[in-house]
Amino acid sequence: MVAGTIIGASIFVQPSEIARHLDSPTAIMLAWAVCGTLTLFGALVCAELASAFPVTGGLYVFLRDSFSPLAGFLWGWAMFWTMHSGIVAAIAVVFARYAAFFVPVGDTGIRAIAVAAIVALSVLNYVGVRAGSRVQTAFTCAKLAAIAGIVVLGLVLPHTSAAASAGAAPASAGTAHEFLLALVAGLFAYGGWHMVTYTAGETTLPARTIPFALLAGVAIVTAAYIALNVVYLRVLPLEAVRSSTRIAADAADAVAGRGGSAFMAALVMMSSIGGLTGIVLTGPRVYYSMAQDRLAPAWLGRAHPVHRTPANAIIAQAIWASVLAASGAYRELFTRVIYTEWLFFALMAAGLFLLRRRPAYRPAFRVPFYPLVPIVFISASLAIVVNQFASEPRDAALGLGFVLAGVPVYYLRHAHH
Repeated sequence: MVAGTIIGASIFVQPSEIARHLDSPTAIMLAWAVCGTLTLFGALVCAELASAFPVTGGLYVFLRDSFSPLAGFLWGWAMFWTMHSGIVAAIAVVFARYAAFFVPVGDTGIRAIAVAAIVALSVLNYVGVRAGSRVQTAFTCAKLAAIAGIVVLGLVLPHTSAAASAGAAPASAGTAHEFLLALVAGLFAYGGWHMVTYTAGETTLPARTIPFALLAGVAIVTAAYIALNVVYLRVLPLEAVRSSTRIAADAADAVAGRGGSAFMAALVMMSSIGGLTGIVLTGPRVYYSMAQDRLAPAWLGRAHPVHRTPANAIIAQAIWASVLAASGAYRELFTRVIYTEWLFFALMAAGLFLLRRRPAYRPAFRVPFYPLVPIVFISASLAIVVNQFASEPRDAALGLGFVLAGVPVYYLRHAHH
């Protein structure tokens, strides 16, 4: 689930974003490795917290119990209205765009396919966590096998672009600012690593299983990403890596001739739907937990009498994500709000310092190299937020404003109870 949720469509797009900021293949590979390390640090923090609070809700529970119910509420508020539902809509649209490679449809057709994908996966998860996780396991195995195939072909087959890469003009002086921008682009491709914690209440031996899943999943993803980028840089000139809008398809064409594009379109569709299965599955568990705590409408806290799934929360998420996909509104929300996730990640890691001082705190797993790991992770998270404000102050302020709009809603709810 960790590997399947992280490996969505980004690895087939984001490498060009990273390459635009950096001036050499070495710097590009370093950026991917640093992103993998930072994701691992975040996963280690998450693993300790999940072993201490092995209940449904994940990050919401960690923020609620280490800081206050308000911190947890704001995470859930931002998740439902923008961050999580926006990701569901965005990935469904990517799936639909690549489906249009095989069945040409207009913009309306693409939106209809995106909504159909959201509804179908919501129905699957409504019927039970086992059905959803089986589908995701199948897609994850298939896409990892396909990635392994691309890597082997890319490394074995002869290529001609090494000289072109060596002679490519540098894109920038490789400043610290450019490297930070490259890291932000790379970390988006690693997004979703924390989502497995949302399902802890439905996991066998969660205090042991979830830390292992987080660490093994992030390691698999990092290896896959680095290997894919080695292939991209081996078969394409550096300038082509920078300018490509669909780098994976271009690399596949270079390796396998014109048939490569159809193969890559199918792989991106499979990858998107596999990632989407996990994302559709995890979000409703947070809204369900919030309703149990009376921080969300009570009807969201209803479990299905037969399937034992958070049925109403799944329906609510499906409706809102479908609206975002059909209207195209997810783009605006996504670009403005997605960075705020990192504010919450910094808070989550800071919560570890508070919890470790409490005598009742008994995690089954402890972060190695504490306090260095959480400090590095907090610093990186805050650097991303500061960087976002420096490069797009208006959009960043709007995004933060939307999150903070949850504060009066929280106090209004409290006044009613």
